[in-house]
Amino acid sequence: MIDFFSRLDTYMKINNLNDNKLTIEAGLANGIIGKARKRGSLSQDNIAKILYAYPLDANWLFTGSGNMIRENDNHLQETKSIYQLKTDMLLNSQKIPLFNAEAIAGAVPVFDDFVEQDPIDYLHIPNAPKCDGALVANGDSMYPLIKSGDLIGYKIIEDIINDIYWGQIYILYITVAGDVFSTIKFVHKAQNEKYLKLVSENKHLQDKEVLISKIISIAQVKLIVRIY
Repeated sequence: MIDFFSRLDTYMKINNLNDNKLTIEAGLANGIIGKARKRGSLSQDNIAKILYAYPLDANWLFTGSGNMIRENDNHLQETKSIYQLKTDMLLNSQKIPLFNAEAIAGAVPVFDDFVEQDPIDYLHIPNAPKCDGALVANGDSMYPLIKSGDLIGYKIIEDIINDIYWGQIYILYITVAGDVFSTIKFVHKAQNEKYLKLVSENKHLQDKEVLISKIISIAQVKLIVRIY
């Protein structure tokens, strides 16, 4: 989490904050920031407290992408929303690794390549469905169901043909003209069995059909965590 603390320090410097002031204003335990810097990690609960206390954009804080400050931020109370399937078996406790998707952009197969990088943090969410990992959402194709900066827990799908639950949300890595791009979409059956139909929650975006052979990696969205 070296880059995480570097970005946090940038925000702190701009706003004349030090570790002691941040600790008090965010309601953290005494000395937790100093200890976190030494071990290179900060718990998800403490990060949530910081994001609640200050208008930091989670996507920028985790990945460096986007703006430092959340857009249209009215400093609402802290809330966490979890999206899950009714058929999911919930686990009392699990440690979900949070990965930086941009660090492996272009890797094939994409999700399998996450095992080669160290997680930037871990999510500890009780009574959540089993997840292989989590990412920070980027883009607005699923807005308002999923907003940029939301934390997305996923389960990797090995067999696209037989293991897709039609109408559910998936993260897909697709090849287009030799490049790889990622998207989060509802996945539906297409008329041609060689294709999948990708549908956005954002009604300003049109549906799109893609060849299954162009999909190099896919994972089902198991939960969405939002910090307001």
